[in-house]
Order: sequence, then C-alpha cells, then structure tokens
Amino acid sequence: QRIGLSGEGTDAVVILEKTPFQEEKIPDLLKKPTNTELQMHNDIYCTFYLRPPPELSEIKATVVYPATEKHIQKYLRQEVHLIRETWEDYKSITLPYIQSQSFSIQWVYNILEKKAEADRIVHENPDPSTGFVLVPDLKWNQSQLDDLYLIALVHRREIKSLRDLTAEHLPLLRNILQEGKEAVAKRFGVPGSQLRIYLHYQPSYYHLHVHFTALGHEAPGSSVERAHLLPDVIDNLAMDSLYYQKRALTFPLRADEPLFKKFQEAGKV
Repeated sequence: QRIGLSGEGTDAVVILEKTPFQEEKIPDLLKKPTNTELQMHNDIYCTFYLRPPPELSEIKATVVYPATEKHIQKYLRQEVHLIRETWEDYKSITLPYIQSQSFSIQWVYNILEKKAEADRIVHENPDPSTGFVLVPDLKWNQSQLDDLYLIALVHRREIKSLRDLTAEHLPLLRNILQEGKEAVAKRFGVPGSQLRIYLHYQPSYYHLHVHFTALGHEAPGSSVERAHLLPDVIDNLAMDSLYYQKRALTFPLRADEPLFKKFQEAGKV
C-alpha cells in the first residue's frame, strides 16, 4: 500500500505479516475463554474466533521507504508467466536488460563493509575470493526456528547470478555450503539435513547470494521453477564448468516486469 510518512506524502511499501505461533505460548492463548467466540458447533467439530492479548498477537511490519514505482509494482498482484531462457536468450535479452538498469544494491555493500547490520552477522569468511557473510534475512524475525531464513552474500562483486558461475567458483560455493551449515548448526542448533540451501534464478537482485531456510518452511521463491539447490549447482559445475552457460533455465516473470516485455518483444512468450 501507499502511505505518507512524516507528513511528506512520499510513497512507501508496508508489509504486514502475522508472526508464527510459538508452541510454548499456545497454552496461554487457550486459557482466556472470555476472548473466545464460538462460530460453529457440529458433533465433534467446533470453530472458534480467538482474540488473543497483545503479547500473543504480534504482527511483523516491514517498511520500504522511500519506495520507488518498481518497489510498489513488485508487491502488487500480477499475472505470472514461465519463461524458458536459452543461453542465447540470456546473451541477447536478459544480460543487455540487466546492464541497462541501475539496480541499487548499496544495502548489500553496506553489509559486506559492516556499515549496516554488523551486529546481525552470524558468520563471515573474509577471503575476498572465496568468502561470504551470513546474515538473517529481513523476512525472519529470529523469534522461532520454524521459519528460519538466512542469506549468504559473497564478497566478490562481479558475480551477478547463476549464469555467471563456472568451475572456478567451486571453492566459493563449497565454502558457503559447508561453513554455512556449520554456522547455522552452531548458532541455532538446526542441522544441515533440515536446511534448504538454494539460489534463485532470476534473482531479486544481481549480486550472488544463497538462501538458507528451514526445510519445513515454505519460503517465498522456494518453488521448483525458481530455486536451484546449492549442492546440485556444485555437482553440475563439477561435471561441466560451463553448465550454466549451456543449458536453458526456466523462471517465472510477472506480466508487468520490464524483462517480461523484452521476452514478448523478442517473440519468446
């Protein structure tokens, strides 16, 4: 939605999300019958509306301010189409589009340079070639492990996406996989076998990053048409250094995205 902050009338994006219930607080939620309203009772089945106290009714608010038109469009409901991008399509359509845009990733550099979120860093490998920083994603409030979500940001700035990866990047990717799992297990007690570790294509921003989410959490973008498991990426590059410069990749695009219009103009949709 659009709102004005500080009376300036500037556009902002406000995302309101109900935080997951914590198991240990469920008994407190059910102990207050005065805040319970029966809606339906049929044999053994009952439906109630509960009005929990404020301490059990947290809502997470994420604010993007000031928001550009691109930010606003990102969060509006739109038709989605699947694109099948060949390597030739990438070179002739996607890459020129990426290079023509001024995507701001200053917030990524702020984290890497410890100008922001330094106190949130879970793990860092400082090597400029094979190192990365692991931080909690903004979508995770760190109050429970059910929706655990972290992001590994690589120190190297020239790697835009999956398409740029070759066997030369295997030490970097293996570091992220191994050290990332170890860091999550040490800090949060979640073993690697309960993590979904993957890259997006297309990514939401063009600086290589890897997602770490709880396996039981249906995180946005974890579906098969966009997520590429990091162990599979490593195996593919180990077999063929140019794997991601050869194969076609499928990904979803919203109908209002400029890149989708580029594929339409090229007769690829």
